[in-house]
Amino acid sequence: MQIELTAKEFRNLLDMVYIGNWVLNSTRGDDRFQVYDDLESKLFALAMENSMKVLAQNWQGTVVPSKAYCEGGIHEAIAYYEDNVFYEILAEELSRRDMNYPEITPENYEEIIGRMDRYMSEFELSGVDHLILEE
Repeated sequence: MQIELTAKEFRNLLDMVYIGNWVLNSTRGDDRFQVYDDLESKLFALAMENSMKVLAQNWQGTVVPSKAYCEGGIHEAIAYYEDNVFYEILAEELSRRDMNYPEITPENYEEIIGRMDRYMSEFELSGVDHLILEE
């Protein structure tokens, strides 16, 4: 199989592959999905061969994203995503808790969304600063 990409498209593909591999493997410790590490390595090796040497480096015989790549803003994009997902999940869980954990149905969907919107507004203003755990 062959795919023709512009340099910009290939650079965007590297970002997508890196982010995807991060989501799948960053929390797995030694139980990583090796096929995704291998694909990432293969694509970053292509970057080295195609005038994008700064994006990749050899580490213990494997091509990996370079320190410059990893420190170049990609983790800020991942963190932005993680923050949004965290707050959305938290808002949904708190909303469902407030309603005694119902299954989401067409009948209660609007109420759950309304509660979530209120929590999300609070999170946008104050983050988790106003959350209190009762003992």
